Amino acid sequence: MTTNISRFVLAEMTLEARSRLILRAEADLGAYLDKVRPIIEAVRERGDAALSEFAAQFDGARVPADGIRVAAEEMERGCAAVPSELAKAIFYARDNILRYHQTQLPKPIMLTPVAAGVLAGERWAPIPSVACYVPRGKGSFPSVCLMTLIPAVVAKVPRIVLITPPGPDGCVDDATLFCARAVGVSEVYKAGGAQAVAAVAYGTATVPKCDKIVGPGSPWVVAAKELVSRQIDPGPPAGPSEAIVLADSTANPWKAALDLINESEHGPDSSAFLVTADARIADLVDGYVPKIWERQSEGRRQFSRTVLTGHRGGVVLARDMDEAIAFTNEYAAEHLQVHSADPFSYVERLVNAGEILLGEHAAICLGNFVLGPNAVLPTAGAARTASPLSVYDYMKRTSLVHVSEVGYPPLAEAAHTLATYEGFDGHALAIAPWRNTPPK
Repeated sequence: MTTNISRFVLAEMTLEARSRLILRAEADLGAYLDKVRPIIEAVRERGDAALSEFAAQFDGARVPADGIRVAAEEMERGCAAVPSELAKAIFYARDNILRYHQTQLPKPIMLTPVAAGVLAGERWAPIPSVACYVPRGKGSFPSVCLMTLIPAVVAKVPRIVLITPPGPDGCVDDATLFCARAVGVSEVYKAGGAQAVAAVAYGTATVPKCDKIVGPGSPWVVAAKELVSRQIDPGPPAGPSEAIVLADSTANPWKAALDLINESEHGPDSSAFLVTADARIADLVDGYVPKIWERQSEGRRQFSRTVLTGHRGGVVLARDMDEAIAFTNEYAAEHLQVHSADPFSYVERLVNAGEILLGEHAAICLGNFVLGPNAVLPTAGAARTASPLSVYDYMKRTSLVHVSEVGYPPLAEAAHTLATYEGFDGHALAIAPWRNTPPK
């Protein structure tokens, strides 16, 4: 049978072949690490001058060393240039994302009685500063601006920095500037890729050193975050886009095909699979994909075609839905959409995914832009242990404990026993009876 997109039959695959199917573009960062190191060192040593040079080299943009921060005039021009229909959509998305993330905000102090006379809990507070990275290489992404800035605003981070590559005209994308202003952020810097990560990790004369960086990026960005992870918190993992569309025999194949295209058009390093046990659904989706390609722009069509006809995309055909679910959990995709007449019947069995979108109407596209939950999600299998970007990523917890005079004795007795067993004399002495009667 001739197919338009790659097809992988799980029952016919060796363990080695199946392992290769799981790999993402950023799985082996070795080549990127070698290329990124000199970029980081250049920014560390020469600061703004290096950022200016890299803007010309990588972005084809003229950004003078004294023009890296977006000036108030450029912010005004950019915001004014945004069409009213786009502005309306941005405000709609902002409000949904804001409402959702406000529900995550924890109480500043939470204390619980854990024993008589003992209160234990925690205090939540924002981190001092964060850099929100918004990529631009394969397009402009104002939605990422909203997704990274809004939880920082909700968390009340004192200093919120937006860093994003300049376009060929040396300016930041107008809609990205509009989004920043729409959420109350005015500190924006022109830098992309590894050089942007280095700038906020070490600081330059213009760009502030930040405590954390969040936001998705290419393997260059992922590699840079790894290399500077002792200088700055690299935030949750967020690399090239990926998705699984899980479809059973009740799925609508046309809508499944549309959703399969969604993440495949982000770039040639993306991943996108239809996972199904129904060969009929697989065949119908395969036939629909070229019809969608016909309606895409040349650039996006080539990205999608590269992904869906290569080894990081296409159809994964399982023997049954149990095997399909097992593969889906093993893959741990950034986006997982369930195409079924009864999508809720699968929820409890789907344990590894950045987000689970239930039903044919919960299109991945909606989640990327306007639903509310954060669309900056763990990639490269990190969804096995990591979570979507949230307000919590911009905050830190400090334990709080109060022990009363009444609560102290039983605690001291038990702790003294454990300290003695572990050989910590000072610990044991600190809570021995003489704590209340110091030697003369």
